[in-house]
Amino acid sequence: MSVPHSTDAPATVLSAKPVVLPAPGRGEDLQVRVSAPATGRGLPVVLFSHGFGWSMDGYAPLADYWAAHGFVVLQPTHLDSRTLGIPADDPRTPRIWRLRIEDLTRVLDGLDVLEAAVPGLGGRVDHGRVAVAGHSWGAQTASALLGARVLDADGVPGESMADPRVKAGVLLAAAGLGDDLTPFAAEHLPFLKPSFDAMTTPALVVAGDRDQSHLSTRGPDWFTDPYTYSPGRKSLLTLFGAEHSLGGIVGYEVAETTDESPARVALIRRLTTAFLRSTLQAEDADWQAALTALGADPEPLGSVRSK
Repeated sequence: MSVPHSTDAPATVLSAKPVVLPAPGRGEDLQVRVSAPATGRGLPVVLFSHGFGWSMDGYAPLADYWAAHGFVVLQPTHLDSRTLGIPADDPRTPRIWRLRIEDLTRVLDGLDVLEAAVPGLGGRVDHGRVAVAGHSWGAQTASALLGARVLDADGVPGESMADPRVKAGVLLAAAGLGDDLTPFAAEHLPFLKPSFDAMTTPALVVAGDRDQSHLSTRGPDWFTDPYTYSPGRKSLLTLFGAEHSLGGIVGYEVAETTDESPARVALIRRLTTAFLRSTLQAEDADWQAALTALGADPEPLGSVRSK
């Protein structure tokens, strides 16, 4: 059975959690949620990195939709999750940004184990069609697998942690360049100095035009930097009136959602799904149809540009 198109009815979703992957040296084994459609073969993968404090249980508006529309969604719980309760003075805290990236790599390394954890999923996953996605800190985490690197104190890019298994990315409210950080961010978050010069993997960048970060002295355009300063195939979805939660992608009626908008979330779901299909499955018709519908809307919720 082929992967259903976005116009099809959503499929029944099976989910397993926590699936535990051994993680020597991390201090905690890695917990992952696996969600997948109950039917279909050759299913592509979306590996999702949550924002600060969240866990594998967040972002249901996105994860459930992607799984219901033909993707295997993998959601690890990073060490900063409130569910783990690791104190701020934990010796791992300065390295969590890097451990997050290693979490994503570990999930890809353990894909066979994760596939086997969901009854009936074995043999239905296409390991050659993998995308990475993330929101906020999770978007920066995901960008590393796409080729983004962190600059050191002298402005020299650190080692590349790009993963050739990853063929596409979706970066939701990803931090921009580190040239205009607030004093707090500059002192406490030295990893917020990305270079996108080598981020060549195709990606959709999603930014809200009212997303004013307390980490940067710039305006909402800071979140468009991953698009502006990266080479290769990229698209930028700018959402009108959206703040950092982009309408509620972390979950409706939660404290972080200051701009709740089911319509905005629905647009993100449609466009991200169409982009992923276009990139992973060469189904450009979905992407072009989504862009045409957005352009024809008399009261659009956003705009897209590509390069």
